[in-house]
Amino acid sequence: MPSTRHVRTAFVAVPLALAALGATAAPAGAASRPAGSLTCRGEGVDPDAAVRYRTQTVIHAPLSTIWKLQTEVGRWPSWQSPVATTERLYHGPLRPGAAFRWTTPVPPNPSTPATSLTITSTVRQIKHNACIRWTGPAVGEGLHIDGVHVWNFSKVKDGVLVRTEETHTGPQVDAHVPAATKILGDGLEGWLRDLKTAAEAHHGGGRSR
Repeated sequence: MPSTRHVRTAFVAVPLALAALGATAAPAGAASRPAGSLTCRGEGVDPDAAVRYRTQTVIHAPLSTIWKLQTEVGRWPSWQSPVATTERLYHGPLRPGAAFRWTTPVPPNPSTPATSLTITSTVRQIKHNACIRWTGPAVGEGLHIDGVHVWNFSKVKDGVLVRTEETHTGPQVDAHVPAATKILGDGLEGWLRDLKTAAEAHHGGGRSR
């Protein structure tokens, strides 16, 4: 589709707009080539992408709550303000082959005018309560990004460890790798904060069970 609610990067992910293409530094913790990329059922992010970001957090809520928030894509706007609209292009639960379309605004920047990104994400791999991997394009005026996004969920002593990694490719992001990496990182950090806030608020900040 992820604070002051950062514009999310896509793919669900949010490729987050190229609003800050003029920036020069990646967010703290960013790694251009992290060791041991995340996977879901053996498949990971784009190994050749120059723009990539990985991060994680522990959420003090039941895994079932976190999973429901993340996979009920039609309800994303209720807890992620950067997600303007969502449209399910499938019936039933999220599963391999399920596609959904969502939008997020993009302010003007040195490369493209203010626009709205239309992101079409397709689930490629999923394991209930464990991982999701989706791919898809994000398209706006003068802007095209192809993204691959992986999420991992695992119970730990103090809650649920949520890890995420995403890669972006495309003419605009490849031309501005440090700035595009910063935008991607800001989006993923914001997404995790929003997911943590929503899940913990639902359960009063209690421990997972």
